[in-house]
Amino acid sequence: METVDTYLESLFEPDADLERVLKGIRSRGMPEISVAPAYGRLLTLLAAVKQPKEALEIGALGGYSGICLLRGMPADGRLTSLEIREDYADLAGRHIREAGFGDRSEIVVSDAARALERMTEEGRRFDFFFIDADKENYPLYLEQAIRLARPGALIAADNTLLRGRTVNPDKQGPSVQAIREFNLRIARDPRLTGAHLPAYDGLALAVVK
Repeated sequence: METVDTYLESLFEPDADLERVLKGIRSRGMPEISVAPAYGRLLTLLAAVKQPKEALEIGALGGYSGICLLRGMPADGRLTSLEIREDYADLAGRHIREAGFGDRSEIVVSDAARALERMTEEGRRFDFFFIDADKENYPLYLEQAIRLARPGALIAADNTLLRGRTVNPDKQGPSVQAIREFNLRIARDPRLTGAHLPAYDGLALAVVK
């Protein structure tokens, strides 16, 4: 029997660029944890509305979310992606180039926390952030994103439900506790206007006031 998810997915044409990303990730034995296709389309839509000149992605993996963001960004917009693993960064860069966005993207191979601190010292500013990396550092990434944000910048973050662990009181591991803290900040930080989307594995959205 067709589900709501499969019905809605069936409305869209196959996407050769994104299928290539998924195939590349699978062929290399990488974790198949790219953003859900529907949330990828949402990233494209949000970028198209926001029209960011500078976007920052924390966690590139195979380039899936990077392509989604770049599709919505203006022609003079630039995406900077942080990725700690060089092999992942190389694959993401190849996929982004094959999708036609190589001249508008940069992948920095670095520990994200150090790279974000360096960007703050350099005075860089961004209009859009996508966080999809190690969950224990989500609260840190959120704070650094706020520091790097221009007023009105949009922050999105994936996997805020951790496959149900976030809402399970029996789960008290460091990643779960970090995500709970992150989710609370999205909801209550006075510097943000935030919202949580409960579909798939959860997506947080916030605008920096």
